[in-house]
Amino acid sequence: VQLQASGGGLVQAGDSLRLSCAASGGTLDYYAIGWFRQAPGQEREGVSCSSAMDGGLYYSDSVKGRFRVSRDNATNTIYLEMNSLKPEDTAVYYCANRANWSPRCKTKWTLVADYANWGQGTQVTVSS
Repeated sequence: VQLQASGGGLVQAGDSLRLSCAASGGTLDYYAIGWFRQAPGQEREGVSCSSAMDGGLYYSDSVKGRFRVSRDNATNTIYLEMNSLKPEDTAVYYCANRANWSPRCKTKWTLVADYANWGQGTQVTVSS
């Protein structure tokens, strides 16, 4: 299964944007999917993790209350809806599955090494 993030763009502070993580060659129904982002010169950081089986959903403190993850099993896509965007949200955004195709997010879900199939990211730029 290959994952591909898309939907990025240039927006102004306060705007909204919706990113998509589409799967090809398989289904996302059974797998936990993480969203991460990486700003220039910074480490990749976790944005959210969505479990497939138990409804577990995690967000980083920096996006909690502004970002929302949803799954559309019919289109095999996971969305990251981003509202009230801030300049500090500027980064390349990636989606990836939990390593070994696990259906659940770990409680400590932000470890990059716990994810695989990163694919190409999508650039989000928020101007002030």
